[in-house]
Amino acid sequence: MKRTSFFAKALMGAAVVTMSMGAVSCKNDKQEDPAEVAEEQNEQKFDDTANDNLEDDSEYVTMAAEVDMKEIELGKLAQQKGSNAEIKAFGKMMVDQHTTSSATTKALATKKNITLPMGTTDKMKEAMDELNKKTGKEFDEAYVDMMVDSHQMTIEKIEKASENAKDEEIRMWAANMLPVLRTHLDHAKKLDEKMEGNTSSTGAAHNH
Repeated sequence: MKRTSFFAKALMGAAVVTMSMGAVSCKNDKQEDPAEVAEEQNEQKFDDTANDNLEDDSEYVTMAAEVDMKEIELGKLAQQKGSNAEIKAFGKMMVDQHTTSSATTKALATKKNITLPMGTTDKMKEAMDELNKKTGKEFDEAYVDMMVDSHQMTIEKIEKASENAKDEEIRMWAANMLPVLRTHLDHAKKLDEKMEGNTSSTGAAHNH
């Protein structure tokens, strides 16, 4: 009986160790940023190959794919948490138009054999966490500020892609994205100005 008990305990111990190792492995996988995973895979694919020009160009495409995912998720959040109709409408526009651009980017990536981020990236999670802490007008202001900053940065990078990408199709893809992104930025800036005006008016009313 003692021998059986000893072996049973040994087997149970081994199982626990195996399960623990599996849990650690899964945990490590979850911690790895999908954007970094995609970048590493593209480097491996395009480095020292006939398509080595695509190594740099692929960064523009993976960045745009990440932006699309982020704007879609934040747009959904704006529709849920926005405190006025204009914020909700802008959020819906972000979802609709970035879903369209996402499909275009995915088609280009497939054609060029570029790996895109799969799942929530660290930047997306950070933005979602920041906005989820806020409600009402505070949410609206933070969301619009984020949209202005995000679109300014994206436009800057996509302008570079339209000028500097070595692949002609990627240059054209970038050039075609710019008018829509600039429209989004203008819209976000107008919302931002309107909210700042409302805040000033409210403050003036309180002072009287």
